[in-house]
Amino acid sequence: MVGLASSTEVGTFLDVDGIKTFFMERGDGEAVVLIHGAAPGACSQVSWQPNLDPLAKAGFWVIAYDQPGFGHSGQPEDYSLEYRVQHAKAFIDALGLTHYHLIGNSVGAYIAARLALEDPRVDRLVLISSSVLAPSGSEGAATMAREHSAALRSFEPSLESVREMTKKTLYKRELVTEELVQARFEMSSGPRYEAQLARRTAPPQRPILDELPKLAPRTMILWGKNDRGAAVERALLLFDLIPGAELHVFDECGHWVQWDQAARFNQLVSAFLKAGA
Repeated sequence: MVGLASSTEVGTFLDVDGIKTFFMERGDGEAVVLIHGAAPGACSQVSWQPNLDPLAKAGFWVIAYDQPGFGHSGQPEDYSLEYRVQHAKAFIDALGLTHYHLIGNSVGAYIAARLALEDPRVDRLVLISSSVLAPSGSEGAATMAREHSAALRSFEPSLESVREMTKKTLYKRELVTEELVQARFEMSSGPRYEAQLARRTAPPQRPILDELPKLAPRTMILWGKNDRGAAVERALLLFDLIPGAELHVFDECGHWVQWDQAARFNQLVSAFLKAGA
């Protein structure tokens, strides 16, 4: 496994809307932009570690960036999710992409869906485990989501709190290594924790459930049966909203499908994106 050390040497920076934006890129071919979620410690290096090189070896130009207030990117003046959508658009424009695929996890799936609805350059779309994007479902599912959100909002960074959080993010305990815990701790501390606090009082995202039936890109949805925050019933509700979508649900899999089921994830996603070539 490639190290998870939080070095900026593995990537580069680009000025996007006045914000120093960190990103990593691998391989060449059709562009695939990866958008991480919003849980403490989420960033390009941590969220997509098991996927960058395999997707690049499959023949793609893989681009993973840190949203404002996350990872190595700078802090914004506006901490709303709406601003992070606009920043994502500006980042893609700054790269000069003429067409691209999108993969988004959790809150990143909401950003990816917004881009897919608003940008005709998007070819194919992969949505992973998104409580923010999916319909709320039954009262039990809604309660699960509220409790999960409350736990994340009350997070304070320490090695132990990160370890316990990651045990809930992932199903497979053997993946919760000290290396991962340390990296996620570093990426959830200092200015990143201050950004987390600022996001708590930011305006909520714009609802887009009514717009999802208009999604033009072919869409793949990936979900973990054992997700602690986004009940699997919500994946089915999301699937029903998107014309021509396909849904894959994995047993022994939590919120980060790209970690818990990395080999199968990389295989499925590569084949799906290539089918659109």
